[in-house]
Amino acid sequence: MKLTIGNVTLENNLILAPMAGVTDLPFRLLCKEQGAGLLCTEMVSAKAIYFKNKNTRSLMQILPEERPVSLQLFGSEPDLMGLIARQIEEEPFDILDINMGCPVPKVVNNGEGSALMKNPKLVGEIVRKVSSSIKKPLTVKIRKGFTGESVNAVEIAKIIEDAGASAVAVHGRTREQYYSGKADWDIIRRVKEAVSIPVIGNGDVDSPESARRLLEETGCDGIMVGRAARGNPWIFGRISSYLENGTMPPEPSIPEVRDMILRHAQLQIEYKGEYTGMREMRKHVAWYTAGMPHSAAVRRQVNEVETYEQLERLVETFY
Repeated sequence: MKLTIGNVTLENNLILAPMAGVTDLPFRLLCKEQGAGLLCTEMVSAKAIYFKNKNTRSLMQILPEERPVSLQLFGSEPDLMGLIARQIEEEPFDILDINMGCPVPKVVNNGEGSALMKNPKLVGEIVRKVSSSIKKPLTVKIRKGFTGESVNAVEIAKIIEDAGASAVAVHGRTREQYYSGKADWDIIRRVKEAVSIPVIGNGDVDSPESARRLLEETGCDGIMVGRAARGNPWIFGRISSYLENGTMPPEPSIPEVRDMILRHAQLQIEYKGEYTGMREMRKHVAWYTAGMPHSAAVRRQVNEVETYEQLERLVETFY
């Protein structure tokens, strides 16, 4: 099912969630190949762009073949956010997203990410400033609320819509929950009923069946997949097939997983060099092999891997 956000039309409504340390360029390319309709970058700090932080530039690298891409910005100062949004608008992203959902203490303690949910007035000021500074569509990612006692996603979503955003993504957990417990899809349904911009549902979509249930139970327009895509870029093609024609492609075979690990590693080396690329690959290998035979041994041994040859030997020994 196609989804239109502002003036950008996606081929389908399946979206790779922004995940720090996960949704870098190599991984996004693999998810694109497997059928994701929109890819989101790792979150980028507006302040870091302002101070010309070198590492931040690499987070913003986007290739033509992965578009459409949503670039996620975080910060809490309306003027700075507006300034940076205007400054980076010529970069090759298609949609700009503001992070108002990150639960991590160093972000929250800075008044950024999900901490913004505690300040609806500031949310409105940031969104208004950014949306009036750029022509590209603006979206915002929020949570159910900051705590179980302060569930305010509906109020915040209305503010976001009024301030000029083109869509809102809702993760059905509070900041207090982080990623624990069960995502509350009812809050996504309530946001969908309250606003007229597209609503993207997020939280606990880990299979084609759960993706369909999310659509049926909430009426949301887009499906955002986060942690379930780690080590599993195939999830997008499997959901897509199930939603379109009710067929469920099989889980990837062990040889397919092995080939994907090695391809992922080659992309890591191509874009990050062997030293960084292979070290970052260790966590991905743990995700790819979770639940497979010998996964504990692979996880243990992959932490010693420093070169592509060593990785190739390791996966071919076990798989």
